[in-house]
Amino acid sequence: MENRNFQLDTEWNMIHYPHRPNGFGILIIGDERNFVTDTNSFWNQNEGKRNLIESLRDNGYTIFYSNLYGKNWGSEKALQLARRLYEHIIRTEILNQRIHIIAEGMGALTAIRLMMEMKDNIRSVVLLNPILSLKEHLEREKEHKFFIKKLTNEISIAFNTNKHELFDLVKEKKEYQLEETDIPTKIIQILHNGRSYYQSHGLKKASVIWEEKNLPIFVSYVLPEKRSAIPKQIASFFKKYEKTL
Repeated sequence: MENRNFQLDTEWNMIHYPHRPNGFGILIIGDERNFVTDTNSFWNQNEGKRNLIESLRDNGYTIFYSNLYGKNWGSEKALQLARRLYEHIIRTEILNQRIHIIAEGMGALTAIRLMMEMKDNIRSVVLLNPILSLKEHLEREKEHKFFIKKLTNEISIAFNTNKHELFDLVKEKKEYQLEETDIPTKIIQILHNGRSYYQSHGLKKASVIWEEKNLPIFVSYVLPEKRSAIPKQIASFFKKYEKTL
């Protein structure tokens, strides 16, 4: 059996099995295009994502992820379901309790919270073009009238709040920062459009602070034509932190 789909709460989840298990698991937390159904998933359907899954399976990893209520934007219920999924997988599969995480885009918002709340169970983390702050993301998108309307609708639904109260809610909401944890983290920024280049400027500023504090946060920038090297980068990074069980 290469993979199976199962439900937790109302949400579908998917697990991919390796040919030769190495005993380590990877939790994937997807971006806004992420989905899982009873038979398929975005990570199985999209060619680039499927290539990453296959590469990691070839390296022996057991990979699992959830629909997580769709466009959840790091909501509390998405966080709790991610924790439940981890507990379910550890209980039902033969895996080391300390897992790796891959999170993309808005998935980083949930991943960072998991890093704070489950730090003893997380081995290392890879963030792909991450949104590290919902507050900053909302402020930045205010300049784009079409995008901000869509974004506020999605976040209002995810946080079960009124659109008119959303900005106050997000402003008051406590946000965790990467520098609050010592979990080894690799950020991969793919420079494929204007937004990703803009985000890279923020990462460069943050990198200076991370280096000054000697934190295990590493940033690399990848051009679109070099995407094929990403699976190898991720597997190499994960292996560095598997020496201690």
